[in-house]
Amino acid sequence: MRTLQNQHGDTFTLLLGGKYITFILDPYQYQSVMKNQKLSFQMFSKNILKKAFAIQKLMTDDELNNELHDCYKLLQGKSLDLLMENMTQNLQQVFEPKLFKTTNWDMAYLLTFCSSVIFETTFATIYGKSVAGDRKEFITELKDDFFKFDAKFIYLLSDIPIELLGNAKSIQKKLIKHLTSENLANIQGWSEVVQMRQDILEKYYTLKDIEIGAHHLGFLWASVANTIPTMFWTIYYLLRHPEAMAVLRDEIDHLLQSTGQKQGSGFSIYITREQLDSLVYLESAILEALRLCSFSSIIRFVQEDLTLPSETGDYLIRKGDLVAIFPPLMHHDPEIFEAPEEYRFDRFVENGKKKTNFFKGGKRLKHYILPFGMGASKCPGRFLAINEIKQLLVVLLTNFDLEIMDDKPVQLDYGRFLIGIQYPDSDVLFRYKVKSQRS
Repeated sequence: MRTLQNQHGDTFTLLLGGKYITFILDPYQYQSVMKNQKLSFQMFSKNILKKAFAIQKLMTDDELNNELHDCYKLLQGKSLDLLMENMTQNLQQVFEPKLFKTTNWDMAYLLTFCSSVIFETTFATIYGKSVAGDRKEFITELKDDFFKFDAKFIYLLSDIPIELLGNAKSIQKKLIKHLTSENLANIQGWSEVVQMRQDILEKYYTLKDIEIGAHHLGFLWASVANTIPTMFWTIYYLLRHPEAMAVLRDEIDHLLQSTGQKQGSGFSIYITREQLDSLVYLESAILEALRLCSFSSIIRFVQEDLTLPSETGDYLIRKGDLVAIFPPLMHHDPEIFEAPEEYRFDRFVENGKKKTNFFKGGKRLKHYILPFGMGASKCPGRFLAINEIKQLLVVLLTNFDLEIMDDKPVQLDYGRFLIGIQYPDSDVLFRYKVKSQRS
C-alpha cells in the first residue's frame, strides 16, 4: 500500500477479488468521506452477514436491521457495568483452578491460551452457562467448531461458493444449530443485549427458524474474533518487553493499594470501569498493540456515481464500486508516530495522562488510531472488548509471574488483510506460575 501511495498519491483504485476499490489514504479526508450520503455501510455489511453467517432476511428487511442496531446501546453505560461485573466473576472462574495449583511453572501456547480464555469468558458473560448435559463438553465442542469456522472466515467473504470451501458449510450449519432458540433455552444467564436481540428476532421469525441461530453466530463471532488476537499481541509485546510489564504491574498495584485490596493469589479483585479507565499505561499498551497489528479497512458501498474532491483533483467513483479508508498507513506514518515500527508501550501517555495530541503536516489529527472503524460502522462492542482485555491483564499481572519461552520473532499473518486484527504467523510458548502470597 505504501508503494502504491508513492506511485499514485493518496487516492487510487485497485481491482481486488473482482471488486473495484478506491482507497483514500489522506487522514484529513476521512471525515468528509464518512459523511457522504452516497456511500453506504449497510449495503456492504448485509452482504457480509449473508455470506459468512447465512443471514438472509436483513437483505430485504430494514426494520429488523434498525431494531437490532438499537440493542447496541446495551453495550455501554450501566449495561456495560453489569456485563463487566459478570465478566469479572467469569474470569475468576476460568482462573480459579489455576490459582489453587502449586506454585510450579505451567507451560502454554499463548494464542491457544488467549483463544480459550477469551472464548469461554465472553460466551459465559454474553450468553450464560449451559444447564443441559456436560457444561465443559458443551463449551469445548462449541469452541473447537467456532475456531474451525473462523479459519474459513476470509474465504466465506469471497465469491467462492461455500460448497467449494471444504467443510465450511457443515461447520457453519452445526454452529447455527448450537445457537438456535431451542438450544439457547438450555443456557442460563443471558445478558440484557442477548435477551433484547432474541425478543426482536422472535418478532420477525418463527421460534423454530434456524436463521435466529445465524444471527447469534454473527454476534458471537463479532464478540471474540478480534479480541483474541488483540489479547495475544498485547501480552506478547509485554512478555518481550519486561520493562513495560514492570510499569503496568506497578500501576495496577498502586490502584489496588489505593482501593484497599491485596495482591496475590486467591483474592478476588474488584475494579470499576472508572478505575480501569485510570490505568493509562495499561490502556496505552493495548492501543500500541492495536496500532501495530490492526489491518482493518473501513469500507463503503457506492450507491450512486459520486465525485470525491481532493487537493490533487476530483475523483469520479462509479455506482456499485467500493470506497475504503485504510488506517494502517496512518498507524505506521513516521510523521505521526516516531519510529512507527517500534513497540513503545507508553506511546499514548504524556505527563502521566492519556496522550491525544498527534500531528501531521503541522495540523492536529482528530483521528490518529482507528482499529474499530469510524462513523456508522464503528464497532459497537469496542468498550466491552477493551475492558475485557484490561480485566484479563489485571488478573494475569496481579496473580501470576509470566515469562516468554520462545525467542523466535513472531510476524503478522496477513490472512485477514482489510478485515481486522491480524493473527500471528505462529504460536509462542510461555510459562506462568502463581505469585507467592504477599501480606
